Amino acid sequence: MSTTTADTPVGGATAGSGPLEQKHMQSAAYRAVAAEGGPITKTHWHIASANFLGWGFDGMDGVIFALITPLIIKDFGLTIPEWRSGVQIWLFIGIAGLYFWPWLADRYGRRTLLALNILMFSLLMPVVALSPTFAAFIAARSAVGFALNGEWSLGSMLVAETWPPQYRGRVIGINRAAWCLGASLAGAITGIVAAQWGWRFAVMVPGVIALLAIYVRATCPESPYWVKAQDRKTRIRQTLAKGGHINAADEAWYSKAGKVGIAQVFAPDVLPATLVALFVTICSCCIFGTVGTWMPLYLATEKKWSTVEFSSFYVAWGIAGFFGLWLSGWLADKVGRRIGFVVCLLEGALFLTLWVYAESREALWIYGMLWSFGFLGFWAPSTILTSEIFPTRIRGAGNGVVWAIGYFVGFVLWPFVTVALQQSTGSFAVAFLCIPVFMVLMALGVWLMVPEHAGKELNTISE
Repeated sequence: MSTTTADTPVGGATAGSGPLEQKHMQSAAYRAVAAEGGPITKTHWHIASANFLGWGFDGMDGVIFALITPLIIKDFGLTIPEWRSGVQIWLFIGIAGLYFWPWLADRYGRRTLLALNILMFSLLMPVVALSPTFAAFIAARSAVGFALNGEWSLGSMLVAETWPPQYRGRVIGINRAAWCLGASLAGAITGIVAAQWGWRFAVMVPGVIALLAIYVRATCPESPYWVKAQDRKTRIRQTLAKGGHINAADEAWYSKAGKVGIAQVFAPDVLPATLVALFVTICSCCIFGTVGTWMPLYLATEKKWSTVEFSSFYVAWGIAGFFGLWLSGWLADKVGRRIGFVVCLLEGALFLTLWVYAESREALWIYGMLWSFGFLGFWAPSTILTSEIFPTRIRGAGNGVVWAIGYFVGFVLWPFVTVALQQSTGSFAVAFLCIPVFMVLMALGVWLMVPEHAGKELNTISE
C-alpha cells in the first residue's frame, strides 16, 4: 500500500507529500484545513461563510424569478403553456451547468471554479434585466442558470472536504438553510422594488454579488482531498512512465481515476451509491419543482393575492424554512441522515395538504409557515448525502450527474404533468396535492435505501 494516497484521511504535510500539496502547504489557510483532527479555525468559517452566501444568492435568484412570474407573463403577453416552455428551456440549459462545473472541479479544483462561477452569474443578471423580448429573456436567463447551477455543488463539496466529519452534516445543513434567507430577501426585493418599479429593476439587485468571488479567492483554500488526489495521479503516472511498478491498490485506483467521469459514476463499484443518490435527487426535484415554480402564480391568480402580499408571504416562508434546514442538518449529525430526512418529509407532507385545502388567508399563512419547515428542511440531508457518497476522484462528476438527472426529471419533464393538471382542472390545487404523496413515498424509500454516514470520514464512505 502506498504511503502517499489521496483516498486516505486528510492530514498535514509528510515526508511523502506530493509537489502540489507541498505548494499548497505554503498557505496558512490550506494548512488550517489539512491537519487531521485539528481544531476549527477561521479558515473553516471562511469556507462555510462563502458557501452560506452562495446558497443565499442562489435562493434569492430562483425565488425572484418565481415571484416576478405574473409580472413577466403580463409584460410579454404570455400564456401559461408559453411560460412553462420558456422555463423548461432555461432549466434544460441550466442542467448542463449542473454537470459541467462539478466535472471541471474534479480536474481543476474547487476553489477557483467556485469564484469564477459566482462572478459569471452576477455579471449576467443585468443582461437578463435588459432583455427586450421574451426570446432574449430566455436566452439570458439560460446563461444565468448555466453559471449558477454549479455554485452550490462546488461550495458543498468544498465544505464536505474541509470540515471535520462530526460537523459536516450541520454545517452543510446551515449553509443550505441560507437559500431560505435568500428566498426571504427575494420576497422583500420583489415587494419593494418590483412592486414599485417593475421586475427589471428587481433582477438588477443580485448583480452586486460579484464581490463574493473576491472573498472566495482571498480566504478559501483548495480542498486537501482534491490536492492529494492530483498528487497521487502524478506519482503513479511518473512511476509508470519510468517503467516502475506500482502496488495493487494504486493500480486499481488509477485504472478508475483515468476513466471519463460519467463512466465511473455508473461503474459497478459506484453504481449502488449512484442509484441511491439518483433516488434522492429525482424525488427532491419533483417535490420542489411544482411548488417552487408555480406557487406565486397560484397565489396571484387563484387566491387573488397582490405582489406585495405574496412577496411578504415568501419572506416569512423562507425564514421558517431556514429553521427547518438548520434542524434537519443537526439531526443528520446527531441521530442520522435518515431521521433528518423522514422527520422533515412527513411534517411537510401533512401541512402542505392542509394548506392546499385552506380557504382563509390566515390558514394559508399558518399552514404555509408550517409546511415550509419540513418542505425546505429535507433539502439539508439531500445535499449532505450527495456531497459525501461519492469517492474523491469523481465527487464532482457524481454530484453533477445525479443532480442533472434529478433536475431534468423534476424541472423539465414533471412540469408537463403540473400544467396538464392545471389546464384540465382550472387550478394548481391537484398538482400541489401530488407533492405530499411524493414526500411520503420518498420518506419510505429513504428509510429503506439511504446508508448512514453520520460522523464518518469521506474516504471510509467510499474510495
